[in-house]
Amino acid sequence: MIRQVLLSDAQVICDIYNVYVTETTVTFEETPVTRVEMARRIEEATEIASWLVYEKNGNVVGYAYGRKWRDRAAYRHSVETGMYLHPDYRGRGIGTEMKSALLEKLREKSFHIVISGIALPNPTSIALNEKFGFIKVAHFKEVGFKMGKWIDVGYWQLTL
Repeated sequence: MIRQVLLSDAQVICDIYNVYVTETTVTFEETPVTRVEMARRIEEATEIASWLVYEKNGNVVGYAYGRKWRDRAAYRHSVETGMYLHPDYRGRGIGTEMKSALLEKLREKSFHIVISGIALPNPTSIALNEKFGFIKVAHFKEVGFKMGKWIDVGYWQLTL
């Protein structure tokens, strides 16, 4: 089941996200996020765009969100997205369901451009975004350094 996020979901969202923080280069954060900080991020994102969670048997196993792309007023029609799944639930089609639901919410809110930044390499995220018509528009080389290595970032964009 896909539903709107609740502030009470903040801790389980931290539990999912912090695995990526501490064990991967998918996110450039290096310090685990607290429940309080995640609740702040949820409030900020839902004020502007959308944040959805995926529940399986009453447990949140993934989430997807849209958030402000940049602070300047002229960017207000563009949104950046992110999605994270509990490792045990990857490869089950949940990402596709969540991306579809999130894009529908963003269309309802009249966003014009959706942007996905992807730490590279990440063929799974690339394939998911391209499945929905996102096209690669930028590639920044060695802009992040985590876990002892330089990491590239690509940006994919979809016009709604």
